[in-house]
Amino acid sequence: MNILKNTAFLLLTLLIVSCSTTKKEKKTIPTYANDTHSYAKPNEAVAKHLQLDINVNFDKKNISGTATYTIENYVGTEIVFDAKNLKIQKATVDGNEVKYTLGANDAVLGQALTIPISASSKEVAITYETTDKTEALQFLNPQQTADKEHPFLLTQGQAILTRTWIPIQDSPQIRLTYNANVQVPKDLLAIMSAENPKAKNENGQYSFKMKQPISPYLIALAVGDLVYKEISPRTGVYAEKSMIDKVHYEFADMEKMVNAAESLYGAYAWDQFDVVVLPPSFPFGGMENPRLTFATPTVIAGDRSLTSLVAHELAHSWSGNLVTNATWNDFWLNEGFTVYFEMRIMEALYGKEYANMLASIGRQDLAEEIENFKNQPEATHLKLDLKGKNPDDGMNSIAYDKGYLFLRTLEVTVGRAKMDVFLKEYFNKNAFSTMTTEKFIDYLNTELLQKNNIDFNVDNWVYKAGIPKNAVKIQSDKFQKVEEAIEQWEKGTIKEEELCKKNWNIQQKIHFIRNIPVGISLEKFTKLDTACNFSNATNSYIAMVWFEQAINHDYHANNVDTHIDNFLMTVGRRWYVSTLYKAFKRNNRLEDAKRIYEKARPNYHSVTVNTIDAMLEVY
Repeated sequence: MNILKNTAFLLLTLLIVSCSTTKKEKKTIPTYANDTHSYAKPNEAVAKHLQLDINVNFDKKNISGTATYTIENYVGTEIVFDAKNLKIQKATVDGNEVKYTLGANDAVLGQALTIPISASSKEVAITYETTDKTEALQFLNPQQTADKEHPFLLTQGQAILTRTWIPIQDSPQIRLTYNANVQVPKDLLAIMSAENPKAKNENGQYSFKMKQPISPYLIALAVGDLVYKEISPRTGVYAEKSMIDKVHYEFADMEKMVNAAESLYGAYAWDQFDVVVLPPSFPFGGMENPRLTFATPTVIAGDRSLTSLVAHELAHSWSGNLVTNATWNDFWLNEGFTVYFEMRIMEALYGKEYANMLASIGRQDLAEEIENFKNQPEATHLKLDLKGKNPDDGMNSIAYDKGYLFLRTLEVTVGRAKMDVFLKEYFNKNAFSTMTTEKFIDYLNTELLQKNNIDFNVDNWVYKAGIPKNAVKIQSDKFQKVEEAIEQWEKGTIKEEELCKKNWNIQQKIHFIRNIPVGISLEKFTKLDTACNFSNATNSYIAMVWFEQAINHDYHANNVDTHIDNFLMTVGRRWYVSTLYKAFKRNNRLEDAKRIYEKARPNYHSVTVNTIDAMLEVY
């Protein structure tokens, strides 16, 4: 009788524990935000780990292979992936082939790839290959590289282009770990946003591991004749052979930047911080792929004057990679925080005045962007509504520079010491998670404003157009001296030769060129170029702002038109080229723009192509 009672009691206890465990499991199911830029339904079934096995074929200019996912199925009878311009060959669930479906094609989003699963399903594998319409990939011929000996491949996943080279649940809130096996030609090196090799092997087979969960847009691959050079045990650079020494010199302060960042907001969470300098067609200044930042060669100026870009991408290791915007409507949470952090790193290394010059340039960019959006005031909100639009449309100065100005104004209001404590805890408590604007505002109110009894117009900054009146004023003494010199030059009390001999740094020169008076005579403009040789500038940033002014002033001397043509033919950085094409259009030189673009377009990445196609209304 006692044995039966004990057995019954034990069974009852197990039943209670089982029910309790079931309830706990249900409570731990994550709640994902509604992302209008992904077909995935992560609240039903979600991928947690990717095993990617692919072959890179330079002859066919494609990637083929299998993406195998470890999944968690909460309540679903299917799991939905994003795919765009991919050839799906088959799908299996736990090793058994199943019938998949592809939804209607959307020009921006691509197609929903739906695969049936059961409650016990653990693994889904998709065999596929890319096509010539795959937007994330750019295959370059040897002539488009620095060494001009071997072809090159680069990927660019942000915002929603990873789905064009991997079928994936392509929402930033769906973080996953990944392993990869990549086959490339044996004379090339493959590197990814993961643990990387430092040298080529004999068979062209490379394996990768990313043990920290990351967002899909951060999965990245580069393949080329690359070499590596260490800066410190945890920092280093990849580049083509002819550039490696220049790149190593330019980025020599990388370890100092990591140390400065850690002293502000906590330990670097990604083990290694390397940078690869890509061919000039790369469409951005940099891309913060974890462990391996992608960078444009336009920052290799020979004097370390443009390396704030490296500080920016490093800052993303906290704001963006560690704590990530949940949807692209919340993009400012990535970029505004990163610009703020970038300025703090630059201030720590090079002084407050230097950081203020950088911030002042950003403030000018913001004013110009707000003017551009004068007929679309909603586009100047920090929290965006991009439903039905390409999320790329929200990647402009509003997210970056208005986001920064919001945080800097907040810092001035609460005090830097309290701001730093708040941000360090924010990154620590929310590490490896995603954040919506609404969740951040709740956190800000609870953890900073209410605790310190501070009233701040958060909603006005986030949900209203333009710049609030309480925005902090950014002052730069060195820029003030530049403005005084411009005034003297305009009045004729200082000559062009004297201007050119001033011991100005790059930021001061940029500020000078950008603020050349609109009504300055062509004669004075020509004398300035002859004296300072701006049309032959080797610093790409100076060249870009000077060429814009040349177009604005209808200036054609000193062979500047040829220099502009060559610049647009060889540089693919979207910010730079779009600035010049926009200047052509604004100054009624649309035919010149189209003539150059017809030749240059094949050299650009699809990210740049899509922007310029729309701007010039071609193709």
